[in-house]
Amino acid sequence: MARRRDLPLITAALCAVGLVLCGLFALVWKAGHERDSAILYGFSLLWRDSTDQPLRIVARIPDPVPYAFLGLVIIGVAVARQKYWRAGAVAVLLLGTGATTHILKHVLNAPRISQWLGPWGQVGNNSWPSGHSTAAMTLALCAVMVAPPTQRALVAVFGGAFAIAVGYATLALTWHYPSDVVAGYLVAGLWVSLAVAVLQRVEHGVPEPTRPPPWEPLVLLGGIVAVVAAAVVAVEAHAVTYYAHQRPTAVVGAVTIALLAMAIVALISASTGRGGPPGRSAPSP
Repeated sequence: MARRRDLPLITAALCAVGLVLCGLFALVWKAGHERDSAILYGFSLLWRDSTDQPLRIVARIPDPVPYAFLGLVIIGVAVARQKYWRAGAVAVLLLGTGATTHILKHVLNAPRISQWLGPWGQVGNNSWPSGHSTAAMTLALCAVMVAPPTQRALVAVFGGAFAIAVGYATLALTWHYPSDVVAGYLVAGLWVSLAVAVLQRVEHGVPEPTRPPPWEPLVLLGGIVAVVAAAVVAVEAHAVTYYAHQRPTAVVGAVTIALLAMAIVALISASTGRGGPPGRSAPSP
């Protein structure tokens, strides 16, 4: 239990350190910006006329109106479960993460020129961190925070996939550098982990039973992903191999972004309290 109570604070500290390092990598270190640009170039090759509209649809999900709607749905789930502290925390997080990103964008406003983007296609100066990635990860983590214990693992899988998809879409559209996406994830992770730490100390509901998540949906989801991946590889085996060989930096960047997103989601899922103050146990049956 002590380790569980410490996990959100450890997660917050890791996100804070990661955010500082990411800022130094992207905004200060010249070689870091060059790697950032190389990864972005690799992602830009995923754009085609046929993929433009789907990419824009995914990237626009965290826009203000759908973001507010999805946020209200998450708050509604918390209220329906009588988790009023969590409902209030979600309301604060939906505003706080966005405000933090907005402030950082303007405080750290700096030009970052990429030679291959051309004079009219440069990423904006005030793009670090990515607001879309911050919003997507905030929604994912808040959904995990209010989900019932039996569904939390499944929500974490879908939430992480959603945040990754939004991040990838913004990169393919060259709206942001990869470091912008990473920073957005870290801002959301920092805020939500601190919120979980507070919730562990103020919630006084009946502790939720500890039960393993249902394995059938996870197996089904894993099977669908495996089939889709196998189909893509079978159809585009040569293209995938060639791309990975020609653009290893982009592949490493894509894997790093995905692993970071899933790590943050997993940490929040693992540290989300079961209800009740520290040391309180469930009543005897």
